[in-house]
Amino acid sequence: MAEHLEYEARTVRPYAVTGGRVKSARSDLPLEALVEQMPGAVAGTGLPPEKRAILHHASVGYISVAELSALLHLPLGVIRILVSDLADQQFVRVHTSQPVEVNTGESPALSLSVLESVLNGISAL
Repeated sequence: MAEHLEYEARTVRPYAVTGGRVKSARSDLPLEALVEQMPGAVAGTGLPPEKRAILHHASVGYISVAELSALLHLPLGVIRILVSDLADQQFVRVHTSQPVEVNTGESPALSLSVLESVLNGISAL
């Protein structure tokens, strides 16, 4: 089955796989970011073959974004967009050594003030 999914993924142009998008809502995922399949994503029904292939590989254990790119023979940018889509749909969880930024429109100063408030609250304990 994995060979069939990989074949399907190779037969479609990269820009068609992402719907013409070159960026996702998340900032660029690092190459070493690890992808983990969430428990409810086992079926993956209604997903395109490329996303099903990512879920298939992530179901075995943690797999990096770079490994997915190599296994699926798709450009790294395409894999980043597809993994971001799957994370937004809560099919996968992405683990990075750095926080992955989500484009929420909030200013960095606001985020810093929230962190300072949390730190002050913990210090008060």
